[in-house]
Amino acid sequence: MAMPSSGEIKFSQLQTEFGGSNPIGLSEYYGKGNAPASGEIQLGADFYGTANTVTIAYLVVAGGGGGGGCYNGAGGGGGAGGYLTSSYAQTPGTVLSVTVGGGGSGGNNSVNGSNGGNSTLTGVTTAIGGGGGGTRISGQAGNNGNSGGSGGGGGSTGDGGGSGGAGTSGQGNNGGTAPYGESVAGGGGGAGAVGVSPSSDAGGNGGVGLASSITGSSVYRAGGGGGGNYGGGTQGLGGSSVGGNGGINGTNGSAATANTGGGGGGAGANYPSNYSNVLGGAGGSGIVILSVPTSSYSGTTTGSPLVTTSGSNTIITFTGTGSYTV
Repeated sequence: MAMPSSGEIKFSQLQTEFGGSNPIGLSEYYGKGNAPASGEIQLGADFYGTANTVTIAYLVVAGGGGGGGCYNGAGGGGGAGGYLTSSYAQTPGTVLSVTVGGGGSGGNNSVNGSNGGNSTLTGVTTAIGGGGGGTRISGQAGNNGNSGGSGGGGGSTGDGGGSGGAGTSGQGNNGGTAPYGESVAGGGGGAGAVGVSPSSDAGGNGGVGLASSITGSSVYRAGGGGGGNYGGGTQGLGGSSVGGNGGINGTNGSAATANTGGGGGGAGANYPSNYSNVLGGAGGSGIVILSVPTSSYSGTTTGSPLVTTSGSNTIITFTGTGSYTV
């Protein structure tokens, strides 16, 4: 319940809203409401209409999509998991439940990679899992990449290329489209850029991710996976070094880095030596990070998150299901 917006403010009302001990001293309320951190406190000017809330910054990244497998062609890179970051005010005592999405599995033998799992901060936001990379279907053109947080890259064959999957607005970008008549696949979309649509014998690079300093140091996450290549060129590279690299000449796509939401690399077949069993790389699992002022940190968590400090903030890092009580 917020403080009154006019009239008399009683010490008992301050204590009910913001806590404190008896006998009540105004110094207990430095930094509360609109009060300064030190010096003079004015009850009306500093507390009219205020409420006891804690500002929480968050980063929510979903699991990345798996890279496309292939039959004899090239698999598209997996799209990065959706990426959301912001801050908001929350009432003390509220339980924030967290779910972290797993990475999607890589495709196998003409199968698209699977989408990554969603990550949620319950009641606040949901990041959408990345789209799986497209494949190559025997006798047909390349399959389209799946839609997701960021879209998977299109699969490819000499018979035609698939389109990149669509990304989710505000969370990621589209995957790259594979060109017609070239057995190179598109890169998965990343949080910071679309996946590359190749135009030569190199698989498309994954779209770059985004950097966040919520933990106190700048870290890139949510890069797309690189597209595979069917011939003697080069594979696509994973975005921001967290997405998996594409395969080439019968090699599997590589997996994305865990807890980054990166997309897996697409497979690169080499007919006929690895005609039917070239795999896309797995997408990276997601992550949820909360930052709260250390002066307001409750210490009440479940799920064994990593708890660290940076400056005046406490950082709570979840790599699995858990909760934090504000």
